[in-house]
Amino acid sequence: MTYALTDSWTMTRRELARWGRQPAAVAVNLVFPVMLLLMFGYLVGGGRGVSGEYLDFLVPGMLALTMAFGLEGTMIAVTHDLDKGVIDRFRSMPMANGAVLVGRSAADMLQSVLGLAVLLAVAAALGWRAQGGPAGFLGAVGLLLLFRFAMLWIGIHLALVAGKPELVQAVQILVWPVGFLSNAFADPRSMPDWLGTVVQWNPLSQTATAVRDLFGSPGGEPGHVGAAVVWPLGLLAVFFPLAVRRFSRLSR
Repeated sequence: MTYALTDSWTMTRRELARWGRQPAAVAVNLVFPVMLLLMFGYLVGGGRGVSGEYLDFLVPGMLALTMAFGLEGTMIAVTHDLDKGVIDRFRSMPMANGAVLVGRSAADMLQSVLGLAVLLAVAAALGWRAQGGPAGFLGAVGLLLLFRFAMLWIGIHLALVAGKPELVQAVQILVWPVGFLSNAFADPRSMPDWLGTVVQWNPLSQTATAVRDLFGSPGGEPGHVGAAVVWPLGLLAVFFPLAVRRFSRLSR
């Protein structure tokens, strides 16, 4: 176990070292969710079917949406390492199997925590406040990071399947509809029945609704915390072993 943790931390530091060499990419990842928040809050905003202040409804939805977006960066990093033979080189070294994937996910989670902190700080500067108390706030942040962790392993698996950076664009086309087909920006009750049903079953919507409830924001409904936990755990149960299995079969 110590051997595996040491190797995983080495791979995590490798990914973190890229931040210093690519500060522009890190800045873009941090600024993009802020731009979406400002755009929907003040330019496009309106919030169909939303009661109360739209900003209070929007911020938890944007936080959940941010946890879903950004898989492209994970996929591009993994596919570049595959394409350049870096992962094959690591696999030939005396290293714990899977340490590369664990290091990649750990570094991405650290970046996700930073992005979440930046977005919360901007929301607070705009006047948004969490009304659910410290326990509710920490619970909401925990749900957001759990959802992010599940999405990262989906991205890692898809990157191992794609193998080429050029194929990441196909996934980008799918991420946006899934992200926007949620209750991040509008109440599903204002949508056609069939569309509202689809939106409510979206795992992102379950997380957003639970987070709104814990924050004490409009659009929150009790009873969604369980679904916001089960959905990510279910996704992890599927995609984590698939990613590990795919990685173990590389170059065979």
